[in-house]
Amino acid sequence: MKPPRPNSLVRRTAFPGGPSRPLVTPLQPSVVYASPDPDALDRQYEEGSGFTYAREGHPNAEVLAAKIDMLEGAEGGIVTGSGMAAIGAVFLGGLKSGDHVVGGDQLYGRTLRLMNEDLPRMGIATSLADPTDAEAVRAALRPETRMIVVEVISNPTIRVADMEGIAAVAREAGVLLVVDNTFTTPRLFRPFESGADIVIHSVTKLLAGHSDATLGYVAVRDPVLREAIMTANVTWGLTPSPFDCWLAERGLHSFDLRLDRAEANAAALAEALADLPGMARVIYPARPDHPDHNRAMALLGGRGGNMLSFEIAGGRAAANALTRAAPELAFAPTLGDVGTTLSHPASSSHRALTPAARETLGISEGFFRVSVGIEDPALLIAEFSRAVSAAGRN
Repeated sequence: MKPPRPNSLVRRTAFPGGPSRPLVTPLQPSVVYASPDPDALDRQYEEGSGFTYAREGHPNAEVLAAKIDMLEGAEGGIVTGSGMAAIGAVFLGGLKSGDHVVGGDQLYGRTLRLMNEDLPRMGIATSLADPTDAEAVRAALRPETRMIVVEVISNPTIRVADMEGIAAVAREAGVLLVVDNTFTTPRLFRPFESGADIVIHSVTKLLAGHSDATLGYVAVRDPVLREAIMTANVTWGLTPSPFDCWLAERGLHSFDLRLDRAEANAAALAEALADLPGMARVIYPARPDHPDHNRAMALLGGRGGNMLSFEIAGGRAAANALTRAAPELAFAPTLGDVGTTLSHPASSSHRALTPAARETLGISEGFFRVSVGIEDPALLIAEFSRAVSAAGRN
């Protein structure tokens, strides 16, 4: 009887190579990377070269970060496990107890929760100010202010921040300007060119574009601060999945095409919605009746993006009727997908706020946010027309 073959070759087979290379970036799910000896491992850590453990970085994250860097005009971008992980890494790496942060008062709901509830538990004070008014942001500053955090276009109220004025305020005060560029994307606005120190994205949204990858991104102008944020990302385990990075890179290749088509659809839909009976208001930056229209056109180069919001009369009952009458519209608390999605902030992103707080922001039970996709615009308009009509009959 022959002796059993030894199992000594487990995980010892080299990845096959050849004179050609794969057209598509390979997916590398390995959690760990073997080094030849301790000296080589020391050199890797000292020089920041190669890979050791996936929480500290991996090839798919590096490829994705480099491609978003090119879009943003950045270097050394950091990919994180989600958009909120990106914001969390910035706060963890850039703030300490005793610091103060000023945020836009219409930030994404989870960012508001982080500022209102979690940062104070860590000894970091926060204030909120209207980002459409640079003087209001200036008035909120304190001697201990370390950061100003704003979205270029607010979620979900689609207000446009006074980026020029806020950048001047940050520069004069010597504080960091952190810009969440998720809604606008580098296709419409590049924050570093307007004075930002840190740029954040929820890659989950328009950049990846297919609702199948959850990721964030941070780019930092100062290399010392970048290292502190990267360290926080690694230490707190905010790093991303290789598979999600691989999916997002695939989505990124069609990003420009998707955004341009979705933006054209959004402009057409906004005009159609405004003419429907029972429509209280339509909020889209390219419309002349938008409260920040002139600023938006100057800031975004005459573009409006793919996001809009609208409000109908009738409260929660009308909202329910609208969504039930639109089975082809995904009612889901997300944005940036290839398909159009409809969100109801009062029951999703801003549900943690009191009704009075939502009312202050202009978010009623009849308020909806729309992330417009790449469908045939005639089909979109027909579907929304039926839905708004059904809400009016409620």
